[in-house]
Amino acid sequence: MPAAPVHRHVVTGAGRGIGFAIARHQLALGHRVVLVDRDADALGEALRALPAGARAAGRCLDVGDETAVDALFTELAGDGLGLAGLVNNAGIADPHSGPPEALALADWERWLRSNLTGAFLCARGAIPLLREQRGAMVNVASTRALQSEPECEAYAASKGGLLALTHALAVSLGPAVRVNAVSPGWIDTRHSPAGPPPAPLDPEDHALHPTGRVGRPEDVAEAVAWLLDSERSGFLTGENVVLDGGMTRLMRY
Repeated sequence: MPAAPVHRHVVTGAGRGIGFAIARHQLALGHRVVLVDRDADALGEALRALPAGARAAGRCLDVGDETAVDALFTELAGDGLGLAGLVNNAGIADPHSGPPEALALADWERWLRSNLTGAFLCARGAIPLLREQRGAMVNVASTRALQSEPECEAYAASKGGLLALTHALAVSLGPAVRVNAVSPGWIDTRHSPAGPPPAPLDPEDHALHPTGRVGRPEDVAEAVAWLLDSERSGFLTGENVVLDGGMTRLMRY
């Protein structure tokens, strides 16, 4: 049986949490991964936590910085290794922006720049490389694009925009490049790559999910791996996979 091909993927926001789990999973599958994060300390910790011999490279940059993003993909285009996948995971994780009537324009734009504009800039830079390898793109959105709690307007708008960007890119880039999104619900991201395990969550937290538990970063990594693999998900594009343990389907009074 021939060995599976080795591909290269770029994962943004890979210094911790969901992004680190995605990068680590792709490396475990034997692929090359470029881990991107604007936090140099988190990125360094993540790289040190990977197994020896992992084909990983780190790049410290802000995905909202057009010049830095363009330079990254120019570098990748010149090294001859190609690019089969882009995972747009970087973004401001805190959804709470306060009362909408007090939300400053600068703060609104900060959420959109990090969560939406950054994804667009990375997508734009990656498109020529992805076309060459008939690759795939996965945008990590959120169930908050579909439902809300109070005072999360900027975050919800940025993630909703990311879903719209997903189907727009899928139509523009098909059939050469597939573009999908995954919308995680409650994922327990408290564990850092090199830190001790966090305290257990309360049983009531798990009971909010029909699956019986809160999600783990590895759950998202598995879903993203499937979406990147054109042998397994080659007929899927422009879609949003809600990965929330059924939480948004559970009616609560």
